[in-house]
Amino acid sequence: MSVVFIAGAVWLFLFSIMLMVEAINSFGFSLADYVINTTANPFIGLFIGLLATALFQSSSTSTTITVAAVASGTLSLQGAIPIILGANIGTTLTSTIVSMGYITKANEFRKAVAAGTIHDLFNILLVVFFFPIEMRYHVLENGSKFIASLLVPQSDFLLTPNISVFPNFEEIASWLVFYLGALGTLILAGLLLFACIKLISRLLYDILIGGTKKKFTTAIFSSTIRSFGWGLFITSVAQSSSLTTSLIVPLVATGKVKLKRAFQFVMGANIGTTITALLAAVFQTKVAIEVALVHLLFNLLGVLLFLSIPFLSRLVIFLADKMGQYTLRIRLIGLAYIVITFFLLPFTLIYISEGFEKKAEAHEISTEK
Repeated sequence: MSVVFIAGAVWLFLFSIMLMVEAINSFGFSLADYVINTTANPFIGLFIGLLATALFQSSSTSTTITVAAVASGTLSLQGAIPIILGANIGTTLTSTIVSMGYITKANEFRKAVAAGTIHDLFNILLVVFFFPIEMRYHVLENGSKFIASLLVPQSDFLLTPNISVFPNFEEIASWLVFYLGALGTLILAGLLLFACIKLISRLLYDILIGGTKKKFTTAIFSSTIRSFGWGLFITSVAQSSSLTTSLIVPLVATGKVKLKRAFQFVMGANIGTTITALLAAVFQTKVAIEVALVHLLFNLLGVLLFLSIPFLSRLVIFLADKMGQYTLRIRLIGLAYIVITFFLLPFTLIYISEGFEKKAEAHEISTEK
């Protein structure tokens, strides 16, 4: 029954992507112009990705929506990249919130916070390193285009689903847009997408982990390769890094897993979470595939960087451990960290960036006059 449910959820997941593309197309050029103008500033795109993912509690959802927006032509590849990078930070909120559940247990709280924030710090450092490089040299953009050209040589190539998989899709989509409107259809597609990802994650989690929790630590965290490999595998199958990285918080808090092994697991999970966007891009345009490849390439290069330079790995572990120590001394630090990093800072910087843009536009108009 679980396999049947998973197969049905995957079918609905792909259907929701196509429905989302159809709904976005129904808005016309006004929405496309607004999105393109908004994401023209890469800093705004970065913080939109962070904020949206923090609210969704799922990078799979936000990156999949980004793929759908690109597939519809509403969002450009260049505008989508900062959103993808921001989503990588936003998805780490879940494990940090889970660690706050140990606030009344002094012996376990420090380790729990260290385990919860190690995912945050890893992705924040990745973005700090890659974001300016991408803005200057477009490494991820050019790299994804090159890989996509090898996979899909034709520039105008469009993968189309078999008619037997999605029978009468155009009629269903047209009917929904007619009765619900473009916005209503988009909301329905978004809710369906979110529900499918959560359902798939929960079902696969129960299958993979459900009856083997006692064997989990010895089987997965016994070596570096196993920690990394299982992090990649479980997250690839479960399609949720939030779920799998939250899983290690209680293990580290209770001393069953060392922080170093947890970090290796997190690095594997960071690559595994890119599978959802790749799946979403399967039946879409070539540029949508390029967006999914950006997500994969970014996380893959980040992991290679941290594995090849041991100092960086030690730095993340050190910072996470210090975060645990300071939060244990002053409990409000944990709450302040969550509010500022995932909500207050993105809101403030988006507001400031938009203010600067409006002033610049006003200055240009006055200069022309």
